[in-house]
Amino acid sequence: MIDKTENNQFLFLPIGPEHLKTYFISHLDRIYCAKSHLLERLPEIIDYAHFNDLKHAIAETMDDVEKQIIRMEAIYILLNAESSVESCEGLIGTLEDAFTAIHQQSENSELRDLTILFYLTNIKSTEMASFQVLQMAAVKLKNKEISQLLKENFDEARADRMLLLLITSNYITN
Repeated sequence: MIDKTENNQFLFLPIGPEHLKTYFISHLDRIYCAKSHLLERLPEIIDYAHFNDLKHAIAETMDDVEKQIIRMEAIYILLNAESSVESCEGLIGTLEDAFTAIHQQSENSELRDLTILFYLTNIKSTEMASFQVLQMAAVKLKNKEISQLLKENFDEARADRMLLLLITSNYITN
């Protein structure tokens, strides 16, 4: 753990391996739960999308989320742990807010597409941050395989986010 002193220097506070593993699994559970929920709901978003590039991006995102879930399941195996759906209401709530906003734009296909792009981009940003933090924790857990799996998930989330931003730019400027 890091703490700032009065002189703006950082102190590194030791976190025991068992506490770090508990923290890691707890936060992996949250992103795993959210990804599983997102995978269930993404087909619905494809049906709401009007712009063909957006439909293709959502389909690609679905493929990536499936791969990311498989990698997270491999991490659970490496940690000799099982996933838990406890305490993932916050991320599920964020996803459901996105779906509510998308439904509110049901009459206007352009605004609906922009709303889909807005929320998917935000969701991807949250995923990226989650995978980065878990990657840092994996370094301290001294497990290179877990670090690599998380890096692959981060890289896919980043690529998906960039694609969504490109589509947003094209959609707004054309």
